[in-house]
Amino acid sequence: MIRPSDIHSITDFQRNTKTYVEQVTSSKNPIAITINGTAQVVVQDAASYQQMVDELEEARFVKAIREGEQAIAEGRVRPANEVFAEIRAKHGL
Repeated sequence: MIRPSDIHSITDFQRNTKTYVEQVTSSKNPIAITINGTAQVVVQDAASYQQMVDELEEARFVKAIREGEQAIAEGRVRPANEVFAEIRAKHGL
């Protein structure tokens, strides 16, 4: 969550870009940039952003595996050769 102290106007950001980039890089906390008082953009250091993306990707992967396990437990599965035959027929392969 972005703290109130990390919300800044676009004008202030433009005037002090280097300072804000240094702040974001050293603190690892994102800042929100506002236009006319409404948050429009979030600035975050690259390493923290990549970590966030990696964690989200991992969470999606885990969710997909759990859904697959649930499908198996419920018997909602078909043999692979049957599925591949259906795909070949559908796409004329």
